[in-house]
Amino acid sequence: MNDGHGPHASDELWVCHLGTVPYGEALAIQERVRARRLAGDLPDVLLLLEHPPVYTRGRRSRDGELALGEAFYRERGIDVVDTDRGGRVTYHGPGQLIGYPIMHARDIGSYLRTMEVAIISALAAEGIRARSRCAEGPDYTGVWVEDRKIASIGVHVSRAITTHGFAVNVDVDLEPFSWVVACGLPDVVMTSVARELTPGDPVEHDRFRARIALHFCRAHDRRQRIVSPAHLGIEEPALA
Repeated sequence: MNDGHGPHASDELWVCHLGTVPYGEALAIQERVRARRLAGDLPDVLLLLEHPPVYTRGRRSRDGELALGEAFYRERGIDVVDTDRGGRVTYHGPGQLIGYPIMHARDIGSYLRTMEVAIISALAAEGIRARSRCAEGPDYTGVWVEDRKIASIGVHVSRAITTHGFAVNVDVDLEPFSWVVACGLPDVVMTSVARELTPGDPVEHDRFRARIALHFCRAHDRRQRIVSPAHLGIEEPALA
């Protein structure tokens, strides 16, 4: 999906691990990286990070999806943010791996399916059999274990450059999903890597993050190059 322009045009995909980043700061980082990608100063990039607790509302969100009212969520330390990504309401929090690819993508359908393939492959390496349900409609975009949702996807594309991306539940607290109409699906059951593993098996975050990066690059037929925030022209994010 590289457009072949700029000094970094190659088969590389740069991967940057950012740690825990507040949602608003992550939006600003994405915009800075996107501007440099659009100018040809950077190749395609995958940002990997986590967020403090936050609900985000995508472009297709409807009234009533934050069913208990914003005051209820904020009293529990969960921010609420409107965003320009696709999809509906979802939750982000500690223990959830976020991936924000800043990439050239003209065929959004193919881009979404490739993202699902990458996540399914990474989960398979953990011994979890997952699947896509994209044929069932846009609200089913993401990755599922049987009928339980383990990863959400929502993207934005402008001038063929993507922002936003995917969120995989590793060992995140799942209760906040039950306080909203998650993903626009009233009866959705959310799950996580920790919940799907054999009881007693530890979740190794570093290992899973590395697997996601590896399988994302493989799905896009790219060579992975791990870079620092400085390589992207951004400051090291402040700890949340």
